[in-house]
Amino acid sequence: MVKVEIITRSNKFEDLKEALSDIGITGMTITQVLGYGNQKGSTEYYRGVPYEINLMPKVKIEIVTDEDLVDTIVKTSRRVLSTGKVGDGKIFVYDIMNAIRIRTGEEGKDAL
Repeated sequence: MVKVEIITRSNKFEDLKEALSDIGITGMTITQVLGYGNQKGSTEYYRGVPYEINLMPKVKIEIVTDEDLVDTIVKTSRRVLSTGKVGDGKIFVYDIMNAIRIRTGEEGKDAL
């Protein structure tokens, strides 16, 4: 089992969710997060006074799946999320030792 974690722009989430659904991904965990990277934030103006926004709103998508689907998930995500601009996000891939469904006690792939 593998966990794929995608951190990207909030406005791209619906496009990604639809594309992942098209390749058979039905389960994911979504978290609204704030991040700071190469994008470095932006300057906004409130009543003519500039102020810095250093942490940018992002969305984090977590998917636990079989190893067989990881390449497809990564390729699909890159295709949908890439704008070629700073701030497109990151994809992390982790090995998962075990998963347990609390309700039934199923473990491993059966718990997914």
